Amino acid sequence: MEHVCTKHPETIAQVKSTMPPYEVQTKMSAFLKVLADFTRLKIAYTLMECELCVCDVAHVVEMEHSAVSHQLSVLRKANIVNTRRDGKVIYYSLSDEHVEKLIRMVYEHVTE
Repeated sequence: MEHVCTKHPETIAQVKSTMPPYEVQTKMSAFLKVLADFTRLKIAYTLMECELCVCDVAHVVEMEHSAVSHQLSVLRKANIVNTRRDGKVIYYSLSDEHVEKLIRMVYEHVTE
């Protein structure tokens, strides 16, 4: 490994002590990668308003039902959306308020 210059060892130690464990950083990175996809972000943003079925999400985001279904599956596996079955219809919603807060914060950041 190349030599790393350190000028403030106390500060470095303090900052390193606040870093989450490697496993948590890996999960955070994977979560953000899922939301970084334009289509998935658009779908998640749509679900901030209310719970919707695949057909309604597809209509809002102007995509084919099969493509939306695939992206919802990715979002579900990443624990970004939840499902609820009502007869034959499956409804999707954001998994919790943290996801919505994150999306709103990103929106505010890029629009200020």
